[in-house]
Amino acid sequence: QVQLVESGGGSVQAGGSLMLSCAASGDATNWYCMGWFRQAPGKEREGVATIDRSGSTTYVDSVKGRFTISKDNAKSTLYLQMINVKPEDTAMYYCAAYWTTGACATSAFRYWGQGTQVIVSL
Repeated sequence: QVQLVESGGGSVQAGGSLMLSCAASGDATNWYCMGWFRQAPGKEREGVATIDRSGSTTYVDSVKGRFTISKDNAKSTLYLQMINVKPEDTAMYYCAAYWTTGACATSAFRYWGQGTQVIVSL
């Protein structure tokens, strides 16, 4: 069982930046695939970015070049640096994790945080 607690959400103007954090229990970031997902009102949840235990990352096309996923294993904390945000980035952002020795699979995430809201205004 992994507990995940997100923080850092808020309101920001388009073009601005925001840093989301996710504190994971134990040393989960060392061993688990970690990811950020988001869900906007009326839309399905989508995977935003993932990072596997070796540090390899993936991104959905819409955030490439603007968002960066990273982790600090010593702090067991996952991050999502968001720059040049757009109104379409408005959503509830969730941290997620699952155990695997291979590459991350978006459909396989098992543990979820409660989410942190991001609102981007013009």
